[in-house]
Amino acid sequence: MNPIEKRFTYHPPKDDQIQRYENIRETAKGMAWVIECCCPESAEKSIAISKLDEAVMWANAAIARNE
Repeated sequence: MNPIEKRFTYHPPKDDQIQRYENIRETAKGMAWVIECCCPESAEKSIAISKLDEAVMWANAAIARNE
């Protein structure tokens, strides 16, 4: 598939993808709680949680776009 088509086409979940998406989100949620509890309120804390959110999105996109 063309790279533009791959990026901008809906990829419905198949097989065990839903479970893997959930595993990624649950693991990241745990890490987000660690950051929430251990880090003082700050721009850095906000960035850390945003980057974790971004990592989940890219990990799920890797599954959706490449299988």
